[in-house]
Amino acid sequence: MAETVLTNTGLDRFLELVGGAPEHRGSAFARAAEAVLGLLALRGADRGTGVPEPTPELTRQLLLEDLPAFVYVPPGELALYPAVLGALAARFDGSCVERIAAVVAETAPDFERAMHDPGNLTWHRWYASLLRTCGADLADPEDVRRRLAALDGAPLPDGARRADLMGRTALADVLLTEALTRAYVRDAEEPPPVGPLLTDHAVATGIGRVATALRDRWTAAGLAEQLAGPYAHYAPGPDAFPHLVLADALLDEHLDHHGDPSVPVPPPPAIEAGSVETDADTLLAAVEELAEEEFEPYGGEAPHLLYVVYQRGCSAESVARKAAEYEDWTVDPALEDLPVPVPDGAPGAYAVPPVPELVRLLGTPGLDEADRARLEGPARDLAAVLDRLAATGLVFRTGDAFGLTPRGAGTVRYLLGVRGVAAPDAAEAAAWPATVLVAAAGGWPAPVAARVLADRLHTRVDTAHAWTELLDALGTVHAGTSEAAATRGLFTVLDTTTAPPEALRAALRDPVLGAYALRALEERGEEADPIQVPTSARALHVLDALPAKKGPLESRRAAFDAAAAAWPGGSAALVRAMAEADRHEAERVLGPLGIALP
Repeated sequence: MAETVLTNTGLDRFLELVGGAPEHRGSAFARAAEAVLGLLALRGADRGTGVPEPTPELTRQLLLEDLPAFVYVPPGELALYPAVLGALAARFDGSCVERIAAVVAETAPDFERAMHDPGNLTWHRWYASLLRTCGADLADPEDVRRRLAALDGAPLPDGARRADLMGRTALADVLLTEALTRAYVRDAEEPPPVGPLLTDHAVATGIGRVATALRDRWTAAGLAEQLAGPYAHYAPGPDAFPHLVLADALLDEHLDHHGDPSVPVPPPPAIEAGSVETDADTLLAAVEELAEEEFEPYGGEAPHLLYVVYQRGCSAESVARKAAEYEDWTVDPALEDLPVPVPDGAPGAYAVPPVPELVRLLGTPGLDEADRARLEGPARDLAAVLDRLAATGLVFRTGDAFGLTPRGAGTVRYLLGVRGVAAPDAAEAAAWPATVLVAAAGGWPAPVAARVLADRLHTRVDTAHAWTELLDALGTVHAGTSEAAATRGLFTVLDTTTAPPEALRAALRDPVLGAYALRALEERGEEADPIQVPTSARALHVLDALPAKKGPLESRRAAFDAAAAAWPGGSAALVRAMAEADRHEAERVLGPLGIALP
C-alpha cells in the first residue's frame, strides 16, 4: 500500500476484522476497501465505532456518483466494491446489513452502467485503464511514467470526445476538492474521537496536493503528476477548448426552444467527417468577429442562425424569410419549417426574391414592390452575416437559401453534444425504439420527421413488423396529453404506398389510427373493412381534418357542421366522441367555434 492519504478511516481495523474469509484477502480487496472507506469518511459517515458506518444515502452516492468519478476499477474487480459495503455493514446491527444490501441490489445495474459509461470517464480513469491494458503496474509510478512515454499519441475510448473527458475531469477535481475541504472543516468544528481524516500538515501542503495524491491512489501512482507535467497534452484542460463558449451559446438556444437538453434535435441528412474541434474553433472565430459593431444589427444572431438551421434538420432556410421575422413581419407559421430550394448557382451579391416568391415564402398575400424594397436592407445585412459564416466552409449561402454544409452539420452536432444536448445522427435516430423516435419526431419539422421515420422503416426493409411497431407508437405515445394530436398526425407524413397491406389492415382496429389506416388502404385501392374502425378513430380523423386556426370562424364552423351532418347522431354525438377520444385537441379546435364539450 502507498503512503496513507486519509487517516483514521479504520482501514487497518476493517481488514483485520474481515481478513479471515478467503474472498476478503488480497491487494484488490484491500484497494477496494481503501477507496470505499475513504469516500464514505469524506462524505461524513459516522466513524464513532472506528470504521465509517454506511447509510442508504451514502451508499447510493458512493456507487452512482463517487466511484464513477474518482476510481479506476480493473476488469473483474467491480464486484469487490459492493462486497466491501456488505462486509462493512455487517460490522453494525442487523438492520444496517439489510438496508445496505437492499440499496446495493437496487443500484447494481446502474452502478455497473455508470462505471462503464464513457461519459463518466476522467483523464485519470481513462489513462489508468489504458496503462493497465498495456501491462503497467499501476502501483509503480516509474512504470506508469515509462508506459506513458511509450504511448503513441493519446487515443480516446469509443463514444467519448476530448471535451467530454476534460469536462468530467474538471468536475471531478472540483467535487473532490470540495469534499476534502468540508471534511477538514467538519473535523475541526467537531473533532471526532477516532481522530481527523486530514492532518494539519497535509492541509498545510495544500488541499490540491491531497486531491492529487488521492487521484493517484485511486487510479495509477504518479499519473496525476505526469498528466499535469510532461504529458499534459494527453489530458488538455479548458484552455484547449475555446469553442465551448459557442457550445454554451447553442445550449442556451436549445433551452430557449425546448427547456430541456434531453429533447432531441433532428439528425442532419448527411455529416462530413472532419476535425470537429478545429472546425468549431474556426466557427467560434467567425461568431466572435460578427459580434463587432460593423456587423450590426444581426451579427450577434450568429449562434441563433446556426441553431435554427440545425433544428430544421439542416434543410435550407430563406434569408428573406428570416429577415422578415427579425423585422416583425407576419410569416405564416405553416411555412416556417418548409425547406427552401437551393439553386445550382446565384450571383454573389444578395437580392431579395421577386414579389411572387416572397409571397410564397412568407404566406402573406398582398405584398408589392414597395414591401420588397423595404425588406432589401435588412435582408442584405443578414446575408452579410451569413457570408462571413460561409467563409468558414461550414455554412453556405446560395442566392436566398442558406444552411449548413455537411461538415458544418457535423461541427454543430459536436458543439451541441459536448453540452449534453441529445443530437443523434441519422443512423442513431433510425435505430431508436419506435416509441422513442415518435416522441422526438412529433416536435420536428414535418419534412424532417418524414425523412427520419422513412429511414427507420427502410433500415428494417419496410416489413409488416416495422410498420406495426411504428403505427402502434403513433397511437400510444403522448396519449391523453396535448401532444397526442401532433403525434398521430405523423401518420400523414408517412409514405403508406410502401406499407405492407397486412400492417395497415391490422391497424384498422386501432382506436386512434384506424380511420387513417382505412383511408390509406382506400387510396391504394386495397380491400378494407370499414366496420372494423372504432368510433374513436373515426372521430379523431374528423377532428384532425377540421381547420383549427386557418380561415374565418364562419368557414371553420361550416366545416364542422358539414362533418356533423354526416355523423350518426349528429353534432352532439360527434362532439361527445371527439371529447372522449382527445379532449385536449377537441377543446383547442371546437372551443373557438363556441362549441362546449360535454
